[in-house]
Amino acid sequence: MKNLILPVLLCIGITSAAQDVMTPELLWSLKRVGVQGISDDGRTVYYSARQYDWTNETSTSNQYSLNIGTGEKNKVELPTGHSIVQRDKNGWYARNGKVLYHSNDKGKNWRGIYDGIPEDADNLSVSPDGTRIMFSREVQVKTMLGKDKYADLPNTTVQIYTDLNYRHWDTWEEGKYAHVFVASLKGGPIKDIMKDLPYDVPQKPFGGAEDMVWTPDSHGLVYVCKKKYGKEYAVSTNTDLYHYDISSGLTVNLTVGMNGYDMSPVFSPDGQRLAWTSMARDGYEADKNDIYVMDWSTSHNYKSNITSAWDGTVNGFIWSNDSKSIYFNAADKGTVQAFSVAVPASLMSKILPVVKIITKGKFDIGSIVGQAAGNNLIVKRHDMNHADEVYAVNANSGEMTKLTGENDNIYDNLKMSNTELRMVKTGTGEQMGVWVIYPPDFDPTKKYPTLLYCQGGPQSALSQFYSFRWNFQLMAANGYIVVAPNRHGMPGWGVKWNEDISKDWGGKPMRDYLAAIDEVAKEKYVDKDRLGCIGASYGGYSVFMLAGIHEGRFKSFIAHDGLFDLKSWYGTTEELWFANFDLGGPYWSKNLPASYLKYDPSKLVSKWNTPIMIIQGGLDFRVGIEQGLEAFQAAQLQGVKSKLLYFPNENHWVLHAQNGIAWHREFFSWLEETIK
Repeated sequence: MKNLILPVLLCIGITSAAQDVMTPELLWSLKRVGVQGISDDGRTVYYSARQYDWTNETSTSNQYSLNIGTGEKNKVELPTGHSIVQRDKNGWYARNGKVLYHSNDKGKNWRGIYDGIPEDADNLSVSPDGTRIMFSREVQVKTMLGKDKYADLPNTTVQIYTDLNYRHWDTWEEGKYAHVFVASLKGGPIKDIMKDLPYDVPQKPFGGAEDMVWTPDSHGLVYVCKKKYGKEYAVSTNTDLYHYDISSGLTVNLTVGMNGYDMSPVFSPDGQRLAWTSMARDGYEADKNDIYVMDWSTSHNYKSNITSAWDGTVNGFIWSNDSKSIYFNAADKGTVQAFSVAVPASLMSKILPVVKIITKGKFDIGSIVGQAAGNNLIVKRHDMNHADEVYAVNANSGEMTKLTGENDNIYDNLKMSNTELRMVKTGTGEQMGVWVIYPPDFDPTKKYPTLLYCQGGPQSALSQFYSFRWNFQLMAANGYIVVAPNRHGMPGWGVKWNEDISKDWGGKPMRDYLAAIDEVAKEKYVDKDRLGCIGASYGGYSVFMLAGIHEGRFKSFIAHDGLFDLKSWYGTTEELWFANFDLGGPYWSKNLPASYLKYDPSKLVSKWNTPIMIIQGGLDFRVGIEQGLEAFQAAQLQGVKSKLLYFPNENHWVLHAQNGIAWHREFFSWLEETIK
């Protein structure tokens, strides 16, 4: 991407210094921090900071090395066109076009070691012994476009399908699949280990380099793949781990009989064991996510679930440097924290290891990058008032040290929002955690408009997250109290609570939402005559449902990419395993699932009588365009005050800077018009 123009940067700096609350423009100007790795001696962390210029939708990214002990920070200067591939005990590797470069002096000098990387290669990595490379790239396997099928019709736009999974997330199927390739750095043929199979590695749409890892001896690799096609792919979550041996060309399925997601293979530093995350049930994408370990050096047959006794679900993990423990992050009571679990010396042991929580606080551990010197874990951390920064966490005490402050110059000039986790009794008599976010300079003697936030997922944590769209800091800065319930279906409150939403979308979760807003609305500082309800995806579905059952509580609704008509949605969404499990099956089932009868928002639309704004992405294939258009048309034809925001170039999210700012401006304009 082009560099930001200097005057724009100066303008951003001047603007931020004058701010006292968050704005949409300032939000999009924040630097976004990413961690690239830790040096082999554990004393240096490498990270990047990307900043967007929303005025012309360009960005610039700088890379830094940071001494963990002293805090000394240096910008990593790379030759023009070089991009870092990896850093390991053998040195640094960088790619520039078709050429792979190596440096043994931390990027000061480079030499080309391989020329022949395909231009479209992705997820490049070098083997542990430094003799081979592997990468992924798209390969044409099937013919689905008319211009490919008929050479004499180069201008035809027809797309031809005979099976499902013909579109996924935001992309139509064109017959191309991501395959893994391996090659020797000494030269010779580049081998496609997938041959002509219609399978993807990495997994689409969000898989990356974590789906393909070298074996410790550099003689093979382990990759993640769902070896299914068409309808079978669309209804299944059964990915497996496969071991490919380079010399023999043989591939072995390591997770035969494990029917859910098997993902994220990572070898222990000593090369003796392989760990990965696994879900038990096929078709249930939000199943309990456990960590499995197998002995690699002796036998690949026995597998041990080392988190089976723990009442939670794992996000991501790393090995300890001594290969004796695993560190992971997971939702915990409205936050995301770091945990540890010891790996048994014998995987045959019947004594299950105990999971221990390391960190506690009003923040999220977004990811654990690795273990540095001094028993420090390097993590990314954020909260509802701050975007990601890099921290060191003592793995024993949980004590945290902030290492980066890329946005401190902005946050130091902002008034922050207080966030409070309150316990509220639900309609079923259970206790539910509810985040309440207050405006800066909150005055309890005043009355404030209040927004009920409905989380998507539906089984995703409502934690101390920091979003560049659903940003609670920005909502509070505009004078709103935000009520964000950890309703049934969210991890962090036990596996049963997490599972209770399936096939009950419009039941307990809706009662949870109403219980939360009713309880907080008892406070004198909440203006009951100025309540709004907002959400996206399942949160948008929740908005549509509540619009039909709220009994006058709310004065305004905002639904983004929400599910409106469940029958229509089942007929157009792509990952059907989700619909089958959570709704209970298709709408033509002999025993019609109750979801279509009791929990379909379109069946309640005659009760809509409150202003509603509906937002829809044109490239959203998860919740298709018909959902937003149907809802808007129903509101309009019934004379309900309504507005449609249509983003033709956005998928289930909003990824373009100016669209993001337009989204926020329309969001607050609508609220100003309807409740404030």
